Amino acid sequence: MTEGGKKNVMNIENEYILCAAILFKDGEHYVHSPVNIEYGLVLCGFRHGDIFCQTRMLRKQRMELGVLEEEQGFLTSKNRFVDRREAATIALSQNQFKDPEEYFEVSKSNYLYSENIY
Repeated sequence: MTEGGKKNVMNIENEYILCAAILFKDGEHYVHSPVNIEYGLVLCGFRHGDIFCQTRMLRKQRMELGVLEEEQGFLTSKNRFVDRREAATIALSQNQFKDPEEYFEVSKSNYLYSENIY
């Protein structure tokens, strides 16, 4: 998105969206989890579909253990897991969109998909 003919530059001092992430409920505590996730496994990838491809091979084990997807969201630069709505607010504030149409789509829906920003 441009403003006055200049491309907006993201302020990296502020929180921004890093990558797609999915929270899986397993009741475990992980030392290197996002700071706002006390229990559960957060897996990250370029897109949510990439994460599902990585976990597909573990599907049988996940089902046997009762480890189910809880929520699709994103990981931020401040090591927080956020849902699609909060991610939309962050991406809008940082102008993280690949083109103006994506900006307007997200500002109307207030829901973020990885395809909107990269």
